[in-house]
Amino acid sequence: MKFKWLFWGVGVLALLAICIPAYNWNHNNIARLRNSGKTQMAPIIMVPGSSATKNRFDSLISELGHEAPKNHSVLKMVVKKDGKITTTGTIQHNDNQPFIVVSFENNKDGKVNIDKQAVWLSSAFKQLVRTYHFNHFSDLGHSNGGLILTLFLEKYLKKTPSVRIDKLMTIASPYNMEEKSTTYKTAMFKELYTYREGLPESLVMYSIAGTENYNGDGTVPYNSVNFAKYIFQDQIKNFTEITVTGANTAHSDLPQNKQIVSLIGQYILREDFSRKMGQMQRK
Repeated sequence: MKFKWLFWGVGVLALLAICIPAYNWNHNNIARLRNSGKTQMAPIIMVPGSSATKNRFDSLISELGHEAPKNHSVLKMVVKKDGKITTTGTIQHNDNQPFIVVSFENNKDGKVNIDKQAVWLSSAFKQLVRTYHFNHFSDLGHSNGGLILTLFLEKYLKKTPSVRIDKLMTIASPYNMEEKSTTYKTAMFKELYTYREGLPESLVMYSIAGTENYNGDGTVPYNSVNFAKYIFQDQIKNFTEITVTGANTAHSDLPQNKQIVSLIGQYILREDFSRKMGQMQRK
């Protein structure tokens, strides 16, 4: 009887010795095949909030330039009311992760305008893909820019099926507009919620809230930013909400806030940014 159990034990160990390496090889091979078709270029597309211009992220980009190991070229686009697009700046031929700022001539607030801006963003995106031939990218949106990007991902990215998004980070985006209530739902939220199933399942999303006080960042209520979870949870690969407090957490200061700059480097840029930031803080 002992020999029988010994035989079975040896057999199980042998089977595990075969299966575990095979599983690891298969898992790694699937990941390699999944990534093998990616283009080297994976731009960071930035969308400012209402009333902001193409220069809204200049301070942020400057901060990233000071801290990041690599330089990133900057292209700025302005979509006119008639759909025409003007550009300034250039993307260097060896820059695989450029910053592309997409802004709008009509940069006014309100649901009607945000819906239009999402359509204009789609037009700018198609032009970018035709010009630079990338097939994956990441997004960064401040304030209503995050709503524009969310609508774009829900309703319009599917029109370019060969391109997928890797990561989305929104900064103080009011998913329930100016509403402070935890129960009342605005028309903007209802639209975003209705189309949430259009979100890419592979998306990794970070929603950052600034809290100048217990209620919000002085402009956007914290509860409104918190409504993002109802849109993204259970629809995408991973959703994370991060709250930033302390100095420079007023709404307009958030894009260049040191903590947020570090978060962008850590979660959006493909660089060992967090280690560099830690080294600098210890000096």
